[in-house]
Amino acid sequence: MVHAARRPSRHPARARRRGRLPAALAALAAAPVLAQPVETIVVTGSVAGSEVQQAPYAIGVVDREALRQAGPMINLSEALARVPGLVVANRSNYAQDLQISSRGFGARAGFGVRGLRLLADGIPASGPDGQGQVSHIDLAGADRVEVLRGPFSALYGNSSGGVISVFSAPVRRAEAEAGLDLGTYGLRQLRAAVQAPLAGGFELRASGSAMDWEGFRPHSEAERRLGNLRLGWRGEADTVIAVASHYEQPADDPLGLTREQFDADPRQTTPQAESFDTRKRSKQDQLGVNWRHRFADGALREFEASAYAGQRSVTQWLAIAKATQDNPRHGGGVADFDRDYRGAQAQWRWNWQALDLMAGAALEDQRDDRRGYENYVLDGAGDPVYGRIGTQRRDEINRARTRDLFGQAEWRFAPDWAASAGLRRGRVTLSADDAYRDNGDDSGRLSYDYTNPVLGLRWRAAPGLNLHAAAARGFEAPTLGELAYRPDGANGFNEGLKAQKSLQFEVGAKWRQDESLDLDLALFQVMVDDEIGIASNAGGRASYQNVGRTLRRGAELGAGWRPAAAWRTRLALTLLDARYRDDFLTCAGIPCTTPTAEVAAGKRIAGTQRASAFAELAWRDAALGEWGLEWRAAGRSAANDRNTDFASGYALAALRWSRTFAIGEGQRIELLARIDNLFDRAYAGSLIVNDANGRYFETGAPRSALLALRWVGAI
Repeated sequence: MVHAARRPSRHPARARRRGRLPAALAALAAAPVLAQPVETIVVTGSVAGSEVQQAPYAIGVVDREALRQAGPMINLSEALARVPGLVVANRSNYAQDLQISSRGFGARAGFGVRGLRLLADGIPASGPDGQGQVSHIDLAGADRVEVLRGPFSALYGNSSGGVISVFSAPVRRAEAEAGLDLGTYGLRQLRAAVQAPLAGGFELRASGSAMDWEGFRPHSEAERRLGNLRLGWRGEADTVIAVASHYEQPADDPLGLTREQFDADPRQTTPQAESFDTRKRSKQDQLGVNWRHRFADGALREFEASAYAGQRSVTQWLAIAKATQDNPRHGGGVADFDRDYRGAQAQWRWNWQALDLMAGAALEDQRDDRRGYENYVLDGAGDPVYGRIGTQRRDEINRARTRDLFGQAEWRFAPDWAASAGLRRGRVTLSADDAYRDNGDDSGRLSYDYTNPVLGLRWRAAPGLNLHAAAARGFEAPTLGELAYRPDGANGFNEGLKAQKSLQFEVGAKWRQDESLDLDLALFQVMVDDEIGIASNAGGRASYQNVGRTLRRGAELGAGWRPAAAWRTRLALTLLDARYRDDFLTCAGIPCTTPTAEVAAGKRIAGTQRASAFAELAWRDAALGEWGLEWRAAGRSAANDRNTDFASGYALAALRWSRTFAIGEGQRIELLARIDNLFDRAYAGSLIVNDANGRYFETGAPRSALLALRWVGAI
């Protein structure tokens, strides 16, 4: 479930890449047409890897070329708009992570990513409680990104409403790379990488990058430093890959805007951001190792084991006034934690003539040393000076743990038919040990058990046409943050909060014609019980409740067409209707100790969009390079569950140009120029859903330009 491969090329131009590098570069520089596509082998959701067309579920793949042409390779939002069913909104605020949702799962996240499973080379970027982040992922070293939507994502356990897997590029030859990105609003990024096969079957890749951004809103400056090391060894029957990474990112937080502020000037920063000096500092170090052993004889074909461990530290200064923190129950205006996390997974794969079988076990642990402090110190006159770390107001140990068993099988019971089935059973345990008792004891412990079955069926209805259907039961436990406080204001864990369970259905079709046309269509329906939503917000403490049933249904279309050798087009279209099926009460503002505002059945789930789309037209010429015109659009989004405010829909255009030049023996220069938001539209790029202060709107980037220069040379 964590490794990938590509089917060997049947195209001569691709085969030549395994020959002399200078000849390959010369062919690339002089190529007058686009190479014919080779179907990618996907492993996310499959037993042993399969072509996209053969997979009995909806899955999208963004390859290395698309990643490199989409922007400076800082954020997943640059390239993943081309995947239907997925929303990846760039907050243009590096103090908060991207806002990612799949078929409505994850839309309620006010910060970070929740409700989706995130993986980088098989190592989870999501915690055991379902909260995750993607800012440490090195897109410049990625080979591709796989995006699994729908029922088969339930095989990844707790909080897997969808799966995003990033795979690093393998080391195929000895080369070095250096890159420089320059963009508007003070964007500067330097990158360097070196890779080489070594003696004795070893291989090495090392990379680093440094990004600085001033931002188009005041108080939104950010820096990011990434370092990655990959060491591999390949033998006749074994492969071992070890990876290490370092990430650190200081960033100012411009906060969201109210409706009045956004309408007056969407590029302003709310005054509280500067008066409280809101900002975030994060750092992460991680190690991981993966071992695969292939058996030569018998039904047992492969054993795979992986393990990882890491540390993450975050300190965030919030915009909370002293008067609010004077409440003895308050945890302070500075959130600070040190996280230790680790995990391991083992799996076996068997193969008989018509049957593939896989079984395994996984465990994950997370320990947060979580502290809170006042975000001010007093001056000589007794007035608060904000943006400083003051008196401690919170001290607790949070833990999250999952233990899972899983299995999956595919049976090709007839020449044109295949059935798939899977099961994941596990337990997630969440706890808090409160050592700061001046504001009461908020200790507690809860465990949730889950069993996620999945069924799928694929039929080869005609040459090039496959039909599929799938059904599954999914599970999403509350996060540690959602369990932290009780709605009634009493001490202790929010023990009445249930996990939400979903029943998912999907039917789809995949059509390929002469390598010039591909079309993927999926229709889906998701019924959720005990959906988790906001209950109250008082004294700086937000509590959560189960709000009843929800219904998500819609359609996804992904299509590509190559009308001529030098031309290609790409389309991604998503229709989503996500609504509450039951009435419930919520808070309309702060302070709010008891929910009194009614949310009527039929209201849209906050953060979801009825429609979104991406389109691309590209043309490549030997002398003029590749030109691309991109268009992306989104319908309006509800800012809160009461649907009293919305972010308007928008449509944006982008223009890009790229070309590769051979400059000598084994060397090439890659150039990329982009203009995004070509017509300088003002729009809300993302939402802070259900924000208690009504600061929902996060402004999308204005017209911006990028010039990227990348040198690659053989060593």
